[in-house]
Amino acid sequence: MTTLTVWKFDTVDGAEKALAKLSELQKQALVEVLDAAVVKWAPGSKKPVTRQLVPTTELGALDGAFWGMLFGFLFFMPLVGAAMGTVVGALAGHFSDYGINDEFIKNVRTQITEGKSGLFLLTGRVTTDKVHDAFKGMEKAELIQSNLTKEQEDKLRQDYSGAEVKAGATV
Repeated sequence: MTTLTVWKFDTVDGAEKALAKLSELQKQALVEVLDAAVVKWAPGSKKPVTRQLVPTTELGALDGAFWGMLFGFLFFMPLVGAAMGTVVGALAGHFSDYGINDEFIKNVRTQITEGKSGLFLLTGRVTTDKVHDAFKGMEKAELIQSNLTKEQEDKLRQDYSGAEVKAGATV
């Protein structure tokens, strides 16, 4: 099963540090990072800066369209006002197809703010206890999690990566 998780850090560089640690853990086969993106919101900035990780595993990696739409919806759409209500409603419905519901959007939007950072991960296999141990002593992070069903995962890949999903394919 693929899991979409969002980690909130109380510093601007926390997400980058966590991603570096995950890259080390992936080399040890303790976690399978299918795709990732970082949001950094520097103090005094009106909006965050986003960066998508170059896919570490080609199978299942999303292209920038998914992350761009998600980040636009999370951080920039609230700024456009009520005139865009129809577009916002359509996007909300679109993301719900992937297990990203209103509560998930609200949590992310209210928690990743100025002076903070977020790490958005699409992961496959994880050796939870060893990954947890590897993060002991690092900056505290708060987890917001949304598990995707197999159908949501297939739809997500098909819509955003252009990858053809075969019945019964696994990550």
